[in-house]
Amino acid sequence: MPQVGQFSSAVDMLAHDGRTGDEWASAKVRPGMVAKPAYLAGWTGEHVRHAATMIWPGANPAARVYESIGADFFLAMAPGWLNLGLWEGAGSEDEAKDACRRLVATLASALPAGGVVLDAGNGLGTQDPLIAGVVQPRRLVAVNITEWQLAVGRDRLREAGAAPVVGDAARLPVADAAVDGVISVEAAFHFSSRKAFFEECYRVLRPGGVLSISDIPVQRWPITPAEVLSGLTQLRVFGLRPSMAMTAGQIAAAARAAGLADVEVTTCGDRVIAPALRLASARLATRVGAPASQQEAARLLLWQVGLLWRRRIIDYLLLRAIRPPGRVSGAGGPGTRG
Repeated sequence: MPQVGQFSSAVDMLAHDGRTGDEWASAKVRPGMVAKPAYLAGWTGEHVRHAATMIWPGANPAARVYESIGADFFLAMAPGWLNLGLWEGAGSEDEAKDACRRLVATLASALPAGGVVLDAGNGLGTQDPLIAGVVQPRRLVAVNITEWQLAVGRDRLREAGAAPVVGDAARLPVADAAVDGVISVEAAFHFSSRKAFFEECYRVLRPGGVLSISDIPVQRWPITPAEVLSGLTQLRVFGLRPSMAMTAGQIAAAARAAGLADVEVTTCGDRVIAPALRLASARLATRVGAPASQQEAARLLLWQVGLLWRRRIIDYLLLRAIRPPGRVSGAGGPGTRG
């Protein structure tokens, strides 16, 4: 498996607005992205910036969310993993890491082996060695709009032989018909537009290429005051746009409208959301390594997510689709940029 420094050929598939190789390797965590002395009982500058996005979201609210969460989030299902996991059991500490790995491996197993794979929204990079192990790609490119996550995950990306690229999933810095598979684990609801993301996937995939993602659909609009408050709070806290509230059917339709074919959707919230909620609740019922004020905030947010899940407002889905054979998007396909 090639290492980061051996990806000179990857430049051929990157558009001018992406960064890779030496350009990324010289990047450093920007001031304000590293831990600062705690104040207000453990609330840092990152937390304050995150809180500010609830009033003024800014251009990249997702980045503020994950800067605030940091690399050692106390409610992460397993260290380094930011996904909710795909569980076989009810949600225990013993299964947590395996559940996180199982979700990524399930998505990765849908991709063609031995080709070029793009991981859109790769988190802390923990998933990339697993993706590399499952798919054995000729090249693996990790695209993340949050630069500090690429910096934190540098060693994991090197282990995976992945080329790190700072970029927007709704405007991928990759050439037309350049990749064989796109994977995105629990990130699409953070993108500025699912429609644009699916169009970009159509554009960058070669004919016959595969898209494999997990996502969180909203199956119905909140009705009661508690549902509405919970939904609005989650949108603000996690930097989500109201336009991203789409049902599983609407998400599948958006993929088809972008030109993708053979769209398959599996809802599985009972194996993802329910066990993750049980584990997080169990942790908060005992002593956890976080300031009391953060634990109280987490309890409130967890109660709200639990309400949205129990009343079947949210669910979890796995989606697989292919770029059908035909002319490349640069020749006029649905994914062509204007």
